Amino acid sequence: MIARIVIYLILIIVLSDLYIDMHYFRKRYHITWWQRLLWWMPCIGMVIYTCALASIRNFAPADLTWMNTYLFLLGMFVGPKAIFTLTSFLGWIVRKYITHTHRNWGHYIGILLGTCAFGAFVYGLTYGVSTIQVKHVDLYFKDLPKSFDGYRIVHVSDLHLGTFDGWRKKILKAEMDSIEKQRPDLICFTGDLQNMRPQEVEKMVSVIRQPMKGTIAVLGNHDYTEYIKGDFKEKAAQEARLVAAEEKRLGWKLLRNQNSIIISPDKDSIYICGTENDGKPPFPNYSDYQKATKGISKNSFMIMLQHDPSAWRRSILPKTHAQLTLCGHTHGGQMQFFGWRPTSIRQQEDCGLYEQGGRYLYVTAGLGGLVPFRLNMPNEIAVITLHTKKQN
Repeated sequence: MIARIVIYLILIIVLSDLYIDMHYFRKRYHITWWQRLLWWMPCIGMVIYTCALASIRNFAPADLTWMNTYLFLLGMFVGPKAIFTLTSFLGWIVRKYITHTHRNWGHYIGILLGTCAFGAFVYGLTYGVSTIQVKHVDLYFKDLPKSFDGYRIVHVSDLHLGTFDGWRKKILKAEMDSIEKQRPDLICFTGDLQNMRPQEVEKMVSVIRQPMKGTIAVLGNHDYTEYIKGDFKEKAAQEARLVAAEEKRLGWKLLRNQNSIIISPDKDSIYICGTENDGKPPFPNYSDYQKATKGISKNSFMIMLQHDPSAWRRSILPKTHAQLTLCGHTHGGQMQFFGWRPTSIRQQEDCGLYEQGGRYLYVTAGLGGLVPFRLNMPNEIAVITLHTKKQN
């Protein structure tokens, strides 16, 4: 994780302190050399910390405390300083080349924005990551069997159970309580149950087993041990261990390019179809839609479970007749500013409900994340109620 952006992180860490040292400590306040040395010590420590995390073999350390501590320091101190540095530098350019005044207003704006960033980060780490939102979505279909009119599906995704270790376990318990209160006809989970290792799931079995018993699920990119180094045999063993945890210990039905039929008391039926992760690089693609939809007639009502929403336009719409697709993966960017989310840069359908030609995609913001932070993007439980559209 850190290795991918290590150069950018080091530049942000060093350049911020260098700017403040040159423009304020040397020129304005004339701070002594040992005081300046004290100022640079945390910077040196962060550079060493960054290099150490970047050097590990896996995507993230086995003990996420090291990663969370690093992200805490990055958000609390490095981020606000970087914001101050940028605005102060822009203010210096404006003062020197445009207004020709003696006052750098970027300095004051930087202090304000840096303080706001500090407060937002604290909020996101505490209240933001603890907030749970239940969204109710009503969808109408011409070809939904009448017996399934009013059928309620709870759609959840991206638990990333390793992140709930420690004090955050109470958040996971609250999420499970909220799911149980919905009393759905079916629970669908669209991948990323773990961060990196199945031991995370095994540790939390007692918390999630009863509220989500009978869940139909698919795997996400994090569930394929993509983020740990090892030979094929070792990775296969890890994936088998996760599958065993889901199917045997949790009592879930895992669809790996497969489908499952649900039959009503009136003998009507709908199909739940689940494909393996279908992502764009660098995410894996193990999907097989022909295999997954085998035995499903074109007149049948089908719900597709897929982790990555980018597959909807690329694969699901052209290759299947699925009337409803449920996805996760994006976490809604885990933050939102005036309706804008970071994930919308890469993915057009990144959060919420989308429709094309009477076919729907719902992308949930998920219930967790590798990074325990959320800002204006709460953990989400989607309750999707299916309705039969009345014919005119």
